Amino acid sequence: MTSTDVYAQKQTNMADANRRPMDNEIDVWGLTLTGKVRKNNEDHFLLCALQKQIKVYNTSLPDTQNLVGTDERVAFISVVADGVGGAAAGEEASRLALEGITRYVSEAIHVYYTTDPTNDAVFVDLLAESAMRVHEELAAMSADNRDLRGMATTMTLWLGIWPRAYLLQVGDSRCYLLRNGKLLQMSRDQTMAEDFVEQGIITRDHPGHAKLSHVLSSAIGGSQAAPVVRRMEQGWENVGLLCSDGLTRHVSDDRIRERLMTMTSARQACEMLLQDALDGGGSDNITIAIGRTVRKH
Repeated sequence: MTSTDVYAQKQTNMADANRRPMDNEIDVWGLTLTGKVRKNNEDHFLLCALQKQIKVYNTSLPDTQNLVGTDERVAFISVVADGVGGAAAGEEASRLALEGITRYVSEAIHVYYTTDPTNDAVFVDLLAESAMRVHEELAAMSADNRDLRGMATTMTLWLGIWPRAYLLQVGDSRCYLLRNGKLLQMSRDQTMAEDFVEQGIITRDHPGHAKLSHVLSSAIGGSQAAPVVRRMEQGWENVGLLCSDGLTRHVSDDRIRERLMTMTSARQACEMLLQDALDGGGSDNITIAIGRTVRKH
C-alpha cells in the first residue's frame, strides 16, 4: 500500500468515525412508573425523531417511494417532565409541557437549518424562548382553571442534531452523560439548596441542604421559570440518561455509572435502574430515558 493509499484510508476511517448514526444504530428506551408510595404518576417522557417529509400533491412519477429524504432524520428529542401540584394538576402540567415544547422545538429546528450552523446563538435563544412560551401557557391555564391551580413541572430536554446536542433544563430532572467511563451530570438542579450552594450561603453537607434539595427554584408554570440551555458535542461512545428525581433519590451516581457501563441495551439499563429505585424505597414517581449509538458496520 502506497503512502497515498494509507492517507486515503485514514481519511475514510476519520469520516466513518464522525458520520451520523443511521436509524438502526440508535438504541433508546424510556419508562415511567408510579412507584411504591404515590397513588398516581405525574411524570411523562417522550423519545422521538424529527424527520424531513416530502408531501407529494401531484406528480407524473409512477412511484414516489424512492424519493430521497422522505424519512431522513433531522434531529432526535428526549425529554422528561416531573409534574408538581398534586393529582391531575401535576400530570396535566407534565403532559402539556411535553406537547408544547415538542411543537415549539420543531419550529425552532427550521431556524437552525436556515441560518449559519457555526453560529447557533439565535437557535439557543429560541430554545430558551420555547420553554418560556410553554411556561406562560401553563401559568395562564392554571390561573383560569381552579382544578389546575398550582400546577407546574420540571422539564429536561436533550436535542440531538448530529454532531451537536443541546440540553434545555427547567427544574431538577437530571441529565447524565457517560463519556470515556466517567459519569458526568450535565444539568444543575434548579432547587433552593443548589442555589444557596452556588451563592456560598451553605455547603452540600449543611443540615438544611437535604430539606431544601426538593424545593424547586424554577419550574414550568411555577412562580418562576429560568430555562438554561447548554451545547454539547455528541460521540459514538457516549451514553445519555434523563431521569426524574424518583431515580436519584434512591440510586447513587456510582450505581448509575455501573449500570450504564455494563448495559446490554437501553431497555435493559432502564429496567435495572428502575428496580434499583424500587429496591431503595420507590418513594416517588420514577422516570428514566436512556440513549446511545451502536455501530452496525
